[in-house]
This record gives sequence, structure tokens and C-alpha cells, in this order.
Amino acid sequence: MDDVWQDNTLKLRSYGPVILSFRQMPVSTTPLTTLALEDSLILPDLISHCKFPLPVSMVPYAKKVGSTSHSWLVRGGNLSIKKAKANLGLKGGLLTAMVYPDAPRHELRVCCDFLTYLFHLDNISDCMDDEGANHTADVVMNSLYLGRTYHTNSRVGKMTKDFWRRVTPTATQGMQQRFMSNFDMYFQAVAVQAADRQANATPDLESYITLRRDTSGCKPCWALIEFAYGLDIPDDVMEHSALRDLGEAANDLVAWSNDIFSYSVEQSKDDKHNMVVIVMEAEGVSLQTAIDFVGTLCQSSIDRFNESKLLLPSFDGGNQIDRDVARYIKGLEDWIVGSLHWSFETERYFGKHGKEVKRTRIVKLLPKRHH
Repeated sequence: MDDVWQDNTLKLRSYGPVILSFRQMPVSTTPLTTLALEDSLILPDLISHCKFPLPVSMVPYAKKVGSTSHSWLVRGGNLSIKKAKANLGLKGGLLTAMVYPDAPRHELRVCCDFLTYLFHLDNISDCMDDEGANHTADVVMNSLYLGRTYHTNSRVGKMTKDFWRRVTPTATQGMQQRFMSNFDMYFQAVAVQAADRQANATPDLESYITLRRDTSGCKPCWALIEFAYGLDIPDDVMEHSALRDLGEAANDLVAWSNDIFSYSVEQSKDDKHNMVVIVMEAEGVSLQTAIDFVGTLCQSSIDRFNESKLLLPSFDGGNQIDRDVARYIKGLEDWIVGSLHWSFETERYFGKHGKEVKRTRIVKLLPKRHH
């Protein structure tokens, strides 16, 4: 075990109520940790820590919606055969059914299109410098803000307009504004990430946490909870500190657990925009120590979520606003538990071995790619 685990203090001061240090950490989050080898890692057991139920009766038309959404992306994005195959392995329809399990068919399809499109943006942004990221952001955001008055021949612009024209007829103005402003922040953060990649720079942990809350893409997905279920939550209610803390805790869980699940793939590409990498480099600890540390942060984010729920007041004495808020919070819970289970169903992180990895929690690291 690394000495730094016992002696060094890593305090995370600038995000929410969490202050954690290596000194506060248990020696290990799992007895399996002792089995970790140089070419493998042991995942933390986040699913057991998450007590939210996985929907047992997910929408029966999810597979059809996923297939239709896949065709929409392949056609609109002009994907190569290789990229189209990878998108099938993503299983975006399954993810959508897990995180928006009670959405009507039209809303489910729109949400599925967005998630599929968001992963596509994530893939293409990995190859961009900050100038390319900013150009893509301009096209997408102009397509959202200016609508029919903005003309573009860009594939991503046309897909954005097609997606958005199906949202606006039923979405509230508050939801639309939240979606657009949060998507704008996503692109700003992606541009910073691209600039760091270009300069071969690694942010410190606190800066990374702030940035990751936007590069995760979760905030626009939270707005889609309102769209998916026809919610009408006033702006001042959405700005309540407890509701903001709930969204932030859910975002942290999804983003940080993704950093753990995607580590093998990302290290093979030498991608350093990952909390595990940053903890290893900043603290000089082993891979497994960093995995355990980030895993404990993930568990703490679930605990923060549950604590924030207890602080939520009634906004209208149990009437429509309170019912909509309760449905929104259930949507965040669905995202937490659904994303954890989906991470072992998709081929994006563990290839064809997801079910085995879920059972054993052992991940064999992929070899480094030669550029």
C-alpha cells in the first residue's frame, strides 16, 4: 500500500459539501484490491452502494427506438462503417430506457436521439483542438438559439436543428433555457479540455472537478427530464439550493464513475482527462489506490444526494409543483442507477466482457495504442 495513502492530505474544497483526504480514507474499499496486478484494476462496488431500484419494466419499444435513433445518427452524421458499428455497441436505446424509463414514445425517441448525438459529439471532440471545438460550439448553439433564421450546411448543425424542433413544441420556456445554457457550458468546457490536450497540460484536481461537471454533458440531460415527463417547474424552484445540490451530486456520480469505467480505454489512448489519472499524477499513488479513492468519492456523491433530499421543502403544499419536483428527483435517481448498470451493458468500456466485469469487478487494461 502506498505510504502517501496514510500521510498525504488531498482536500477537495471547491465543490459542494465534500471535503475528503487520503488521511480520511479507509485503507481499501474492497478486499479484492489486494488482487490487483500491474495490468489490471479492481472496480469499486458502486451498484451495492446505490439503493435506488433499477426499473424492472423498462419501455417495451426501447429496442425499436434505439434502432431508429441509430439510423438517424448514421444518416445525419454520415458515419463510416466502423463508427456505425461502434454506435450499435453503445446501446444508446438501452441507456435511454434505463434513465428515462417512464417516458412516452415520442419523448423517449427525442431523448435517445440526443444521447446518441451527445456521444457522437464526445467522440469527434476527442480529435479537435480548441479552435475546432469552438467552431462546433458556434454551429450547435446558433442552431439552438436562432432556429429557422440560422442556415447551415454542417451535418452537426442540421442534426441539432432536427432534434430541437421536436423539443420546443411541448417543452416549457424554463426547460429550453436551462438546456441551452447548460449545453453552452458543455461546449465551453470541451474547448478548455481540447486546449489542455493540445498543450499536454493536466489540470489540478479541483479545476478538473469543476470542468468535469460540464464536460460530462449531464446538465442538459437533467433538463430533458423535464421534457420527458412534461414537467413545469418554476425557475425559482429549480434554483433552490437543495435541488441544485441534488443535480450536482447526481452529475458527480455519473461523471466520476464514468472516469473509473472508461479508464482502461482512455489510458490506451493516453487520454488524461480522467480523475483517476489526475489523482495518480498529483499524489504519486498507484492506479488501484487512485481507483479506490475515486470510488469513495462516488459513494460519497450518492450519500450527498440522499442527504440533500432530506433538505427539500414543500413548494406548494403537496400540489402540482411538489409532484413535478418529486418526478424530477426520481428522474435523477433513474440516471444514477441506470447509468451504473448500463456501463456494463454497453460495449464502450469493456467490449464484449461487460457482464463478466460486472460479476468479478476485475478489468484487464487494454494495451497502449501506437500513434
